[in-house]
Amino acid sequence: MATTRDLLIDAFDRVRDNTARVVGGLTDVELTFRATPDANSIAWLVWHLTRVQDDHIADAAGGAQVWTTAGFATSFGLPFGDEATGYGMSSEEVGAVAGMSADDLVAYHAAVHDRTVAFVESLSDADLDRIVDEDWDPPVTLAVRLVSVISDDLQHVGQAAFIRGLLPG
Repeated sequence: MATTRDLLIDAFDRVRDNTARVVGGLTDVELTFRATPDANSIAWLVWHLTRVQDDHIADAAGGAQVWTTAGFATSFGLPFGDEATGYGMSSEEVGAVAGMSADDLVAYHAAVHDRTVAFVESLSDADLDRIVDEDWDPPVTLAVRLVSVISDDLQHVGQAAFIRGLLPG
């Protein structure tokens, strides 16, 4: 019989698998292709979905983000602060998410995935009722936050897959 943890981990596994598949084998030029001048690139979408997952899981777990603790912020060398996740970015900022390889994106996502799974494995069903954000009405529980991250991630990896299908050649 599947548990709540099993279902959540399965969903996060699907995000990881689709993320690796969508960026696998792409060149830097393909990763930064934009269908229109202001459209998101595959690099930005995968970086953003991973940053949001990293940010939200670190917050829920009461720890630091993989982005900074594992050195990805430094190795990616992006021109904005370590706290940036992609929310509210201008077209120019979206375009600045460049210079990393497909392997870099997959490695960062894999590290965040491992942290996510370790956190989810530590949870009981009762933990899922914990309020993690009181800025909403009703306040956001951990369960709602995790489902929100999964939903957002799956939408963005789907968008990245669509863009991959638009790549010239």
